[in-house]
Order: sequence, then C-alpha cells, then structure tokens
Amino acid sequence: MLRAPPPRWLRRERSEPRNHCSPSPGGGLTSAVEQPSEERARRIETPPQDAAGSRPLSDPSSRIECMIEELEAGPEAGADALTPAALLASIRSARSVEDAAAARQLDLAARWADLHPPESIHSAASFAVAGCEHEEPIAGPGTPLVAEFCVAELGTVLGITSVSAKKLIGHALELRHRLPRLWAQVHAGSVPAWRARAVAEVTIHSTPALTVEAARFVDVQVAAIAGRIGPAQLDRLVAETIKRFDLAAADPAADPEDGYLHVDPRHVTIHDEDVHFAGTVRLEAEIDLADGLDLHQALAHGAATQKALGSQEPLNARRAKALGDLARTQTALDLHASGFEARSARTSTTDDLPAAREVVLHAHFDATMAGDATVLRPTGRLEEGQRLLLLDQLRSWCADSRTTVTVKPVIDLNQEKYSPGYDIPDRIRDQVILRDRTCVFPFCSRPARGCDVDHVTEYDHDADAQGRPQPGPTCTENLGALCRFHHRVKTHTAWRYDMVAPGVFEWTSPHGHRYRRDSTGTTALDPPDPKPPRIPSPRR
Repeated sequence: MLRAPPPRWLRRERSEPRNHCSPSPGGGLTSAVEQPSEERARRIETPPQDAAGSRPLSDPSSRIECMIEELEAGPEAGADALTPAALLASIRSARSVEDAAAARQLDLAARWADLHPPESIHSAASFAVAGCEHEEPIAGPGTPLVAEFCVAELGTVLGITSVSAKKLIGHALELRHRLPRLWAQVHAGSVPAWRARAVAEVTIHSTPALTVEAARFVDVQVAAIAGRIGPAQLDRLVAETIKRFDLAAADPAADPEDGYLHVDPRHVTIHDEDVHFAGTVRLEAEIDLADGLDLHQALAHGAATQKALGSQEPLNARRAKALGDLARTQTALDLHASGFEARSARTSTTDDLPAAREVVLHAHFDATMAGDATVLRPTGRLEEGQRLLLLDQLRSWCADSRTTVTVKPVIDLNQEKYSPGYDIPDRIRDQVILRDRTCVFPFCSRPARGCDVDHVTEYDHDADAQGRPQPGPTCTENLGALCRFHHRVKTHTAWRYDMVAPGVFEWTSPHGHRYRRDSTGTTALDPPDPKPPRIPSPRR
C-alpha cells in the first residue's frame, strides 16, 4: 500500500523537534518543556540572532521566523498564564465593569438633563419665533421637562443619533423619578442597565399613560424580582396596573347587548417596515362583508385575465398582481361632476380607465459602457426606505402600460451649480440630495430626500441692496441637507459647520467638540476646546 509523504510542515517538525535538549550543569540533559514558563517567555521575547550574535529584524525572513516562533509558543504561554477558571472569572469581571459603566452612563444622562431645564433656554423669542427651542417631556408624567436641543450634543459625544440620545435621557429620568427602586438596584449592580431601560421604555409609552402612583406600583413589582422580567410578563403587569388604577377609558364594546356596534373594526394595514428580500410587503385588512365579496370576485377576474393572456405564475401571485392593478387603475368616482365635463376633465388612457394615482419612486443604478452599449448593474438603490432594488424588479414595474418612467439626466456631483437669489431650484436641490444622501449632521441617518437644503454660510438678504458681496451664495458648495430638527439646532443654537470639500462637513458643537461628516459617516476629530460653551448668536 502506498502512503503519501507527510506534509511539509510535518517534515520540518520532525527534522527540527521543538523539545531541544541542552546539557545541564550536572551533566544531564534538560528539556525545553521542563524549563519554567518565565524562562520560555524570556526566550520568546528575545529576538533571533545570527552567527555574529545579532540578527536584525529589519530582514524580512528574520521577522517572519520570529513571528512563527512566537505563534508556536503562544498557546503554551497563554495556557500557563490564564486557566479556564481564570478566563471565566475575567469574563465575568469584564461584564461587571460593563454593567457599572452603563449604570454610570444613565446617571450622567440624568445629570445632563438637570443642566438643561426649560429655564436654560436663552432666547426669549422661543415663545414667538417658529422653530426656536422649547421644553419637551421625554419621559412619563411627573418627570422634569428638558430643553429639546440638548439631546443633539449628548448624542454626538456618545456616537449615536439624536433620537437614541433622547431615549437614553428619557429612560434615565423615568428610572430616577418614577421607578426609584429599580434605579437603586441598577446602581447597586443587581440589575443590568439594559433590563431597567426595557422596563422604562414600556412605562413611558404605556397607553393609557401611567400615573405616578401606577408607575410606583410597577416599580415595586419589578424590583421584587430584581428586574428579571420578560417582555410578556411586563406587558401583563402593565395591563394589570391599568386595570387596578382604573386608567383605561370606558370601553363601549364591554356592553354585551350592543357594545360591539360602537366599535368599528375595519382597517387596512400595510407593513412596509418589514420588506421581504423578494421586494414584497405584507398587507392586513378587515372590510365590510359586501366589499370583501366584491374584492374576491375582482381578484379572481384579474387572475383569470392574466392567465388568459399567458401568465404562468401561480394563482396567489396573480391575485396579488390583480390587487396592485386595482390600486393603480380603480380610483374614486367623480361624484362632484358628471356628463361631458367629467369625462373631458378626467385624464384617460387608451382603454378609458381612470387616471392612476401618482406614486413617485427614486431608483439609482450604476451604469458601465460595454462597447456602444450601456450596461446597468443588477442591483441598485431605492431612496424610499433606503432599500436595495433588483434591476429585474424595476423592469417589471416599468413594463406596466400605466407606469410613467422619467429618466433624468446624469448629474455630475463634482460640478458646482449656482443660482442667484435665496430660493434653491430643483436642479441644485437634486444635486445636493444625491451628493449627501442623508442629513449631514453628525451620526444622523435621515434620508436627504425628506430633508431641508440649508445654506452652510447664512444668506444675507441685504447684501445686494447694500452693494456688498454675498457671503452665503446659493450654490452647491454652500448647501447641505439637514433634517428639520438638526436644521433648527444649527439655526438657533451655537452649533456651527463648514464645508471643507464637496460633501465633506466639519461640525463644531457648543462645547467645542469637532466632527467630520462625509460619505463614509462621522468621525470625531480631536478633544474639545476647554473654553466655556458659546452662546447662540441671534439669527435674521
């Protein structure tokens, strides 16, 4: 029987055994495995030497051999330094440190809210000028109000969105003021901060809202089991609390005689927050019996028509497409007009169907040139919902006879566009949206299509009349996409930003923290300036 030769690394191991023997002072042989771990570690840390007594590690082969020796001895040294029991103890200790840091973060978030009460709002115009800062309740009843713009700077320091920072402050205030027992257990280390925050999230957004007494009841029940409560148990506890404190409004359906007549169960819900990888969404509805029967007949007719036209798709898929056809073609009757006027005013198609409702989708596909042909990539980007889109799916949409396809010219994002005056034309707005894609405030991810387009340097409306050069022209080099909240933050607070390159923004917070925002995300630049925070300057 033939045997394959051993692999090269095994032949090297056999020719150069790892347990080298050296003469001992007593004349015997001492194996390397019998040497103390400290001596082996010392040998590992000693760089390899050549015949002259030193082998420079600048030699690539020397560095590689040294790395191989360290890797070979690494597991042995690690096993001697950290046993399995010690490893588990270290992991447990690290988890305790993490829980303590999370509890500390909750305490600091509550203190940050204490520093920004409604009285901290500087401008008296907050009560008259639209968009100025106002106080806002971010936790349950009985918790203090907070100046709404303070969440922006806390979020950037933590590297999270303003929405997440607002939730963190709300949880901290809810725990400290309405769930004091759970708050104490968090700081004692008996309840992890994430469990306490889950309870606070439920008590804040309970419907109906929990009173202070009802929240204390939940606090007592949860603290009795040290916060070890699951979501289902917590929901049952809140429901029991609402019933115990009589917080629910009178339910007209509770009357067994005619209560059900006062409740209208009809609804149509489209779960567009959960999109299947195939590009489908789930629809749930409850409609009148007569409408349901009519809809069933319409879907059956539409599915049969598709099959007669040659469709090979299964019945359920054809019924789903028939429902989409109803949405695109069957509009409400023109009851406000009739006769010739109604027919002439109505936009009709070749088969005299009602005008379809307009649904605008923005799809982006990269194209490459293959000879004289333009080749599109198989996947693109759909702005609505920030989702990926298949090219085949887009083709099926465009193949519909009632779909209007508008192919806009390619916009050069590197070309500066200028417009006189303050108003921003659509061509410049589209260029800014495509360049920025999202709100350019640090760590914000709201789509730019729904954002405001802001002048980075403020536009001076009096410059032309006074013969001065315009400091904030309406051009792509002076425009950025900002969601409405961060647009207000930039306008009415001491937040400032500059565009250092097309699509690259550098922000400075009121306390001197600096951030760079570009197409790759947000990066903290350097430690903050130790100067006191700036006071927001008045805006025109």
